[in-house]
Amino acid sequence: MTLAIFPGSFDPITYGHIDLIERALKMFDKVHVAVLVNANKQPLFSNDEKMALIRRCVPSKRVEVESFEGLLVDFARTRGATAIIRGLRAVSDFEYELQMAMMNRELAPNMETVFLMPKNVYSYLSSRLVKEVASLGGDVSNLVPDVIERELKGKFQTKKTP
Repeated sequence: MTLAIFPGSFDPITYGHIDLIERALKMFDKVHVAVLVNANKQPLFSNDEKMALIRRCVPSKRVEVESFEGLLVDFARTRGATAIIRGLRAVSDFEYELQMAMMNRELAPNMETVFLMPKNVYSYLSSRLVKEVASLGGDVSNLVPDVIERELKGKFQTKKTP
């Protein structure tokens, strides 16, 4: 069985992320969505919320959702993964992603990084932009599943309430 890790903050998961998971499932038997615990970031959603939302948005038995801390390659090794999935939306993503892939190769020579491009309609999409639009009351219904849109509205209404 082939297993790939798809890491990220997923704050929140978007249609772009879901598209990449679906693409990865065409190449691998199983995909682990690995939610990064990052103490340096102030996420909108807790890791438990993110994992529950991902499970609701991607209800496949071939997808597992876990959180992790530390080095991605260490997490991937402990799960028996052979590949790391990374998304490339634009040329601007490439330099950073290439550096990360090369460092991961240095740390884990047998671990491959697979770059996937989302559908064109998601090439500009990021969780950061979704949060920004939602926080200003904009329509994100074409960017995230309904459950995410409702959760975003709830989070931002709570923040606006004195």
